[in-house]
Amino acid sequence: MSKENNDLKKIASQVRRDIVRMVHGCQSGHPGGSLGCTDFLVALYFKVMHRKPGFDMDGKNEDLFFLSNGHTSPLLYSVLAHAGYFDKAELASFRKLNSRLQGHPTTHEHLPGIRMSSGSLGQGMSVAIGAAITKKRNNDPSIVFSLHGDGELQEGQNWEAAMFAAHHKIDNYIATIDYNGQQIDGPVDQIMSLGNLHAKFEAFGWDVVEIEKGNDVEFIAAELLKIRSEHLGKGKPVCILLPTQMGYGVDFMMGSHKWHGVAPNDDQLKAALAQLEEGLGDY
Repeated sequence: MSKENNDLKKIASQVRRDIVRMVHGCQSGHPGGSLGCTDFLVALYFKVMHRKPGFDMDGKNEDLFFLSNGHTSPLLYSVLAHAGYFDKAELASFRKLNSRLQGHPTTHEHLPGIRMSSGSLGQGMSVAIGAAITKKRNNDPSIVFSLHGDGELQEGQNWEAAMFAAHHKIDNYIATIDYNGQQIDGPVDQIMSLGNLHAKFEAFGWDVVEIEKGNDVEFIAAELLKIRSEHLGKGKPVCILLPTQMGYGVDFMMGSHKWHGVAPNDDQLKAALAQLEEGLGDY
């Protein structure tokens, strides 16, 4: 294993430790989807995205990321902290009074790395498409990425955005769907089945790619780099279907919608941390 890949694994493990500690610390939050999407966001920020030092809201000449399923905020906050956007000690303030790290990301808190407020589901694709259009019009060669929950696709605004992106050939944009099959009330297929998502996005005019191993950070990084080089700039927006396990990394949380929005108690936190290697040092 290369040092670089080993570093990705260490970062992912540390981010998972941060997530369970943050949610436990305030006894509120959403650990399930955050743990499940950790490998994707670590691969994106530490291997794939072209980022500039510091942060400015315009994001000119750098890749942008928009989190649409905003309840996975502890994941985004941890990744941003380890990527150098703010001091990781601030993670201890998650969901606390007057914290910049609220339960859903907000722009009025002026937290570096946050480009949209994402409390209401279903809006991230529209915002990301707007950013991608802006880059095209400014001859900015950078790429726009977004992340969405599969249950979130039950919101109709996503499909209006999907039609718009295909019609306007927004081919500098990659939307990733966290395909874990779970939402807060139960399995997605039982709440409101999405049918064949691959066929649906293709019918809407998108280039669709399925990544087989949604909880393997090295595999995801390699696949994202391949998609970046081979699928963009061809007249179609790109959709990635990423099969993940909710709660991945903590055995008693894995695969269950019951951990969508439940905080671990003291004993559960201890058990979770015992399974997760301390890769970069706890905050």
